[in-house]
Amino acid sequence: MSDPMLLKVDDLKMHFPVHGGIFYRQIATVFAVDGVSFALPHGKTLGLVGESGCGKSTVGRALLRLYDPTDGQVLFDERDITELKGEQLRELRLGMQMIFQDPFESLNPRHTIGDILEEPFIIHQMGSPAERRAKVLELLDKVGMPADAVHKYPHEFSGGQRQRIGIARSIALKPKLIICDEPVSALDVSIQSQILNLLLDLQQEMGMAYLFIAHDLSVIKHVSDQIAVMYLGRVVEIADSEDMYANPQHPYTQALIASIPVPDPRQRKDFKPLQGEVPSPLNPPPACHFVDRCAYVQEICHREKPMLRSLEDDGHQVACHFAGELRASQR
Repeated sequence: MSDPMLLKVDDLKMHFPVHGGIFYRQIATVFAVDGVSFALPHGKTLGLVGESGCGKSTVGRALLRLYDPTDGQVLFDERDITELKGEQLRELRLGMQMIFQDPFESLNPRHTIGDILEEPFIIHQMGSPAERRAKVLELLDKVGMPADAVHKYPHEFSGGQRQRIGIARSIALKPKLIICDEPVSALDVSIQSQILNLLLDLQQEMGMAYLFIAHDLSVIKHVSDQIAVMYLGRVVEIADSEDMYANPQHPYTQALIASIPVPDPRQRKDFKPLQGEVPSPLNPPPACHFVDRCAYVQEICHREKPMLRSLEDDGHQVACHFAGELRASQR
């Protein structure tokens, strides 16, 4: 029987050395991702959410091996991909693809759309030239773009259209997993819902799993089956989407959800924003990374790192020493 989990990430770390001085030696380390663990089932969506700079995009790039992880294990289809090189790494791209945040920067401005969409088939030596051209037209149709787009260049399209082209490229090889790195944050609000609905339709049609990276909590709730909240390089809470919003357990998650704007001006929220600034990933707190901003901090929080642990049998996991005891209302 096959494993229901397509992707398993265990204690993933991505540390970047900082060099300086006359001899350009390593003088510090950026702890961009510092022990992230989660699992993603086939055909489902895991939303990865957190403030800018918390390491969300770095996780996505490390999973695709655009960065070589410092430590940890990544199992994709029950295969450890952290040590893959050369031809094995190229084969990995058949099963994992990425949609980038900026649709203009991710498309080669010197290539036509036809060349951009044909490139994955050429790299993996799939089909004859006529078959590849037919596949390109099929991809454009899937994402709602006209056939004459093949002869045009990226600058001739709007941001939403360029993102549709980026999505077409990501699904060309029919991958099992697509990492969506804030795919709508650079788009107008009026276009965002169209792109989100396109992604959901493609997922239903093709059965792909998504790791959906975003900082917009309303977007994450709309597309995700499960949500993981990151803070300063670590996952602090994982739960089903509905449970996360109805019953957040970590103080940071509570603050994030309480900060979501209410569209009705007649409704007022008694919201108290978090105090202080996010610590530098160059020198994070040694135990709990949230210790300097938490209203419930105690001595153990300075001394011991809180581990992700399940509160109940529903899969709700929290990295807090007092999870389950804190029943503070969402502020």
